[in-house]
This record gives sequence, structure tokens and C-alpha cells, in this order.
Amino acid sequence: MNSLSLFIIGLISILGQVVLLRELNVALYGVELFYILALGMWLLWSAAGTWIGSRINAASTWTTPALFLFWAVFLLLEVLFVRGSRVLFSGVPGAYLPFFQQFGIVILAMLPPGVLLGWLFRDSAQAYCQDGRTLAAAYAVECTGGMLGGLLATGFLLRGIPNLTIAILCSLLTLIAVAFSVERRGHPYRIGALLLSVVLLGLLWPVAVIDRQTTAWTHPDLLASRDSAYGRITVTGLSRQVAVYENDTLSFETEGTDAEAFVHPAALQHPRPKSVLLLGGALEGLIVELEKHHPQRIVALELNPVLVETVRPYLPATIGESLGYKNVRLAFADPRQYLKQPGAYDLILVGMPEPTSGQSNRFYTEEFFRESAARLNHGGVFALRLRSAENYWTPLLRERMRSVHAALVRVFPHIVFLPGATNVILASATPLSASPEILVERWRERNVTARLVSPPYLRYLYTNDRFSEINGYLRTEKGTPNSDVRPLCYRYTLLLWLSKFFPALGSLDVPISDRVFLTVMAFVFLGLALCFLFSRRRAGFRRGGLVFTAAFVGMVQETILILYYQVKAGVLYRDIGLLLMAFMAGLTLGAFLVNHWMARAGNRAKRWWGPSILSGFLLLAAGIACLLWRSVSLGLPGTAFLLLASGFFVAAVFAWASLHRVDDQQRVIAPLYGADLFGGCLASLLAGLVLVPLLGLDVSAFLMIVPVLLLFLLV
Repeated sequence: MNSLSLFIIGLISILGQVVLLRELNVALYGVELFYILALGMWLLWSAAGTWIGSRINAASTWTTPALFLFWAVFLLLEVLFVRGSRVLFSGVPGAYLPFFQQFGIVILAMLPPGVLLGWLFRDSAQAYCQDGRTLAAAYAVECTGGMLGGLLATGFLLRGIPNLTIAILCSLLTLIAVAFSVERRGHPYRIGALLLSVVLLGLLWPVAVIDRQTTAWTHPDLLASRDSAYGRITVTGLSRQVAVYENDTLSFETEGTDAEAFVHPAALQHPRPKSVLLLGGALEGLIVELEKHHPQRIVALELNPVLVETVRPYLPATIGESLGYKNVRLAFADPRQYLKQPGAYDLILVGMPEPTSGQSNRFYTEEFFRESAARLNHGGVFALRLRSAENYWTPLLRERMRSVHAALVRVFPHIVFLPGATNVILASATPLSASPEILVERWRERNVTARLVSPPYLRYLYTNDRFSEINGYLRTEKGTPNSDVRPLCYRYTLLLWLSKFFPALGSLDVPISDRVFLTVMAFVFLGLALCFLFSRRRAGFRRGGLVFTAAFVGMVQETILILYYQVKAGVLYRDIGLLLMAFMAGLTLGAFLVNHWMARAGNRAKRWWGPSILSGFLLLAAGIACLLWRSVSLGLPGTAFLLLASGFFVAAVFAWASLHRVDDQQRVIAPLYGADLFGGCLASLLAGLVLVPLLGLDVSAFLMIVPVLLLFLLV
């Protein structure tokens, strides 16, 4: 039964994480900063739960079923708390809550489930080890449950099962552990679990109604809401206006003029755009505006088919009908993957989301621009848009624009910035017209009609003082290109968002040289080396340092490899789920094999296990860094193999530290498992908020060689 408890702990840990992270992603407007903080808080509270469990000397015969029962209840309560958090904190609709209130929501949402899981693992592992088994074996069983949790989470997301339904199913799986962990049939916990199971099964029937009602707490004019693999889609309507939200961030609305302001300045730069590739934005009316230029062929590419299916019934007739025009082909694919297919176009329009995350940054990099340029006909025009400030660029905003411009310059000889509240950026291999009169003449020839764009509007775009000022500045001030492995836009966007709450950041002199940051990291690693040297005298410190550092390196490698795969292969959630499972499989394999081999090895052989494991870990860290430095495309098999290898060495270090010269397995459960979780917590925060945004994927990977080298001081 203890094995089953450990297996279910691993399963609900991954599944529960997915549920709460998705809810927080919606409640906090999809800001990736809080997604990273939430993952870190989950690991931190789990480590705290392990410590609490070690300090409370209670019999696991009653604590384990009680903790499972509490976890099943708290998961659902936390989902409801997160959904109603903006109402509870009296938030203004559509506005951000104060920063520390948002941070408080993350802390409160993750605290009970995290603490309970850490406590559960400690008690279940202690009972497991009483039968003469090892902590390494318990760790392997938990990781096996995590593999199944990852598989279920991936399957649920791909099937479009609502997040609230997943939460209820996760609680039901938890109640199974209560029933099996209590031997007596009439035990109150077993009866309580049975009654709660009946209630939850009853909730599955009206779950769609509950889902809609809780979503309406923040969207009173709700028309539709649906979970997809890419996030939650919400559609609201008032009078004739329809607004579409993705993860509660406004994606577009149907009564605005954004489509005009983007399409017409781009299309008029080409003498006769016969073939057009539209990367996103079909639902906001870009096709309607493109048709006014009489193209023979439009390929409208959308990433999320669920978005189109959900929104299409509520679109205005003109936009809905445009999706079915004879010269329009609506396709569903990742844009970067689609650009690898043969085909050439006169005009390519990028209607993808802003580069606010590592995921969306990949549509604003030098590599993406090269892929797009390869699909343009001679004289073809490439266009994208970036939100901005119309009259003044803060230092942060200036650096973001320079990074995109520098990436474009590497690919296109001719670039024009049309400044405004949203910048329209045009690029081509041939000269672009700087004369508004040529554009006005084409406007009249094509008999274009629009609400906002007109001949006076076009003249203003090219003759206002901001046009010459911005384009002159970008030509003379060279920036660092935004690239796949150096996602600078993500860094600046993160700081721009924080400047909403801490205005001093808006005027921050951003450029922090890699040399300065690497110098700081050198001092950090030097301090860590001194700590390791002093801790060599205490066996407990040595073991804890080994596990903490291995978990830290493994989490950073996992983050880097998954982000790198997203950049190169696309946002394919099915594949990313498989990659997460590969890492969990590596953890299972590493813990199981080292536990098995050390049980059979002699004392002399055991001495060499530690250095041998660390040597393999060092080779892996160096190999990952070199592959990223050379920008090698790893593909699904290569990335999965590296993730499996990373998980293997993390678990191998954990297993070796728990077995080498340890007589009492129960004494090392709390300190080693807590060190493992705390190392992962710190890594998730540093990798997502510091290393990748500041140094990029390749330099961050090279940095991980240093802590692995330092581990040799502890063996």
C-alpha cells in the first residue's frame, strides 16, 4: 500500500500542478513571470511540507489518509479561490491587481497543496523504508507516478477537457489513496472519502454549468469559454462588439480599426500583391482588409484550431464569411514549421501575439525573419507589428525595438518603421517606397475604402516628425539582435511589465553586459565552492549539497532544453508533454538503477560510484552547452534523449547520496527530499527570471558546467 501511496503522490503532484498553473495563468492575465513564480512556490512549499512532516511525530496510519483527504478538498477550493481572486481583491475589470496582491494569490494558491504533498511524501517514504527498502526506491516509485501524471495531463489538454473537470478527476484519484491506505472498512476517513467521491462524481454532470458560472465572475457578458492546449479562450459580447480573450488577455475585438492600420500600409508597399501569407490574425478581420487589394491567393495560417472553432460563430458576418472566400485557404500549423514548406508570396503579414514570453518571442527573431525572407518573391514585403508608445520611447521600449530592428537588419536590406501606438514594421530585399504619394496613387487605383486609413492618414504616417526621428535613430544606433538562443525581447517585455508597478524600472538603463553578469556569477560560484569546502567535514551537509546542486542543474537543463525545442520545432504540446515524461522517465531510471547496482556492489566499488556519476553528468552538461552554442536542431528524439539523460543523472546523484554510508534510510528522507525540491525551486526562478532572459539559452547552458564541477568537492 505504501508503494501505491507514493505512486499516487507523484501522479497528483504533476496533474495538480497543471491544474493550478493553468488557473493562475488565466487569473493573472497570462503573465509568464507569475507562471514561473508559481512553479517555484509549488516546489518551495513542498520542501516546507517535508520539513513540517519531519517535525511532527505522528503515526502515519492516520496522517497519510488524512493528508490525502485534505489535499483532494484543497485542490478544488484553490481552483475556486484563483478564479474568484480578482473579485475577492476588488480588482478593476481588465486591470492588473497591485503586484504584491498578485504575488499573494500565487503564494496562497500553492501553499496548501504544496505543503500537503511534501508532508505526504515524507510520511509515505518513511513507512515504505520501514520494510527494509530504500529512499532511492521510494523516489523511483514517486517519479513513475509522475510519468503517468504527465501522460494524463497531456492527454487531457489535447482532448480539450476543461480544467475544472481535470481538477475533479485529480481529486477523485486522490481519494483512491485514502481508501487503500486505511485497512479498517468502517474507518471515518474511508467513509469520508466515499461520501466525497459521490459528491465529486455528481459534480461531473453539471461541470459545464459550474465552469461557465465561475468564468462569468470576471466576464459578465460571457458568450463562450473553452480550454484548449494553448490556453483558455473566452468570448464576450456587448451590443455589436465581440471581444476575444486568450488566458484573459484581450486578443482582439471586432469593432476596432487595428486590422486596417496594419494591412493597408503593408499591402500598398507592393505594386500588386497577388499571393499573401497571413500568419495569425484571420479572426480579427485581416482577410477582410486584404481582399480590398484584390489578391489572387491568401493562405491564412492559424495556430489553434480550437480558437477558430470557438470564436467563429460569434464573429460579424463580414469576418466570418471572409474565412470561406474562394481565394482563401485556412490552414492550421505552427508558422515556423509551415515556412519550411515550398511556396513563395508577395506579402507576408505576421499577426502573432506580442513577444511577451519565450514561446511568442520565436516569431520576432533573426532566425524567423530568415525563414520568412526565404518564402518571399522578388520585391516581396514582410510586415509585423509591435505595441509601443506613440510619443515617447522609454529606455526599455527603445531597447526592445532596437533588438527587433537589429534582427531584421541581419536579413533585410530595407526596413521602415511606421511609429504609432502600434508600430507597423515593413521589410524587404528591395527598396521600399518612402513617398506617400505613390501609396496614395495605389490606394486610389485599387479603390480601397476604410474607416481609419485614408490618403491623409498615409501622408501623415510618412511625413510626421516621429517617422524621420525613429527611422534615423534605428539606422544609427546599433542594437543586439533578438535571436532564438538570446531572447532579448522577452527580457525587455518582462521589465516593461514590471515597470507598470515599479515606475523606476521604466527609465532603467537596460544594457547589462554579459561580462558584468558573468563576473557576478563567478563570485557566486566562488562562494559556493568555499561553502562546499567547509561542508566536507559534515556528512549531512555533503549529501544535502549534492542533491540540492544536482536538482538545480537538472531543472535549469530541463527549462533550457524545452525552450530550445519550442524555438526550433514549434509549440507542439503533444511533443512537449512527451519531453516532460522523458525527464520523469530519466528520474525513475536513475533512482532505480543506482539503487539496484549499489545493493549488489562491494564496498570498494561503491566508492567510485559518486565520481563516475558526476563524470557522466559533467559530460552531459558540456554536450548540451556545445549543441546549443552550435545551434544544432535536436528534433524530438534528440531532445527527449537529453532530457532523459539529465533526469537520470539528477536521480542517480539523489540515490547515491541517500545510500552511500547511510545506515538509517528514514533519517535522510526529509533533508534529501527537501534539498531536491528546494534546488528545483531556486532553479525554476533563476532560469526563468534571470539566466535565460539575461544571458540566453547557450550561455546559461555553459554556466551549468560550473556547479557540476563543484560537486566533485563533495565526493
